[in-house]
Amino acid sequence: MEKIDSLDKNILEIISNNARIPFKDVAARCGVSRAAIHQRVQRLIDMGVIVGSGYHVNPVSLGYNTCTYVGITLQRGSMYKSVVEEFSKIPEIVECHFTTGPYTMLIKLYAKDNANLMDLLNDRIQEIPGVVSTETLISLSQNIKKELPIGDLQNEQKPEMEEDWKKITD
Repeated sequence: MEKIDSLDKNILEIISNNARIPFKDVAARCGVSRAAIHQRVQRLIDMGVIVGSGYHVNPVSLGYNTCTYVGITLQRGSMYKSVVEEFSKIPEIVECHFTTGPYTMLIKLYAKDNANLMDLLNDRIQEIPGVVSTETLISLSQNIKKELPIGDLQNEQKPEMEEDWKKITD
């Protein structure tokens, strides 16, 4: 994978805080041309560093008042792919993770109310072949939602440290 330099990090920090910012404004803040910003952003997309962009819709505004995390236990871990395929058919499921620990999978879903949640759990999720059990955690409030920090990534080696390491190992 290509290296991400300080200009890339600066661009990422700016656009992750405001995806709607015009490239001309990013260019002005970075001290480079609009074309350079466009090329860098396209390269970051091609590298898989930027994996999407868009607007975040507030689920409550659409009537989805209950945010829920559901731990899923499967009959066999190898059933994961077929279960994911079934989960993808349920629009209220917005995230799905294959996990370690007490659950095989963890999903995040939105329900309109408790009756809708019960329907999703009993009539949709628990009816999927391979799903053995579920444990439901209802989110009462989301207090933090942010992107990873770009400028001060932890465990980042400084270039001079890399050069010193090369001298020692050569």
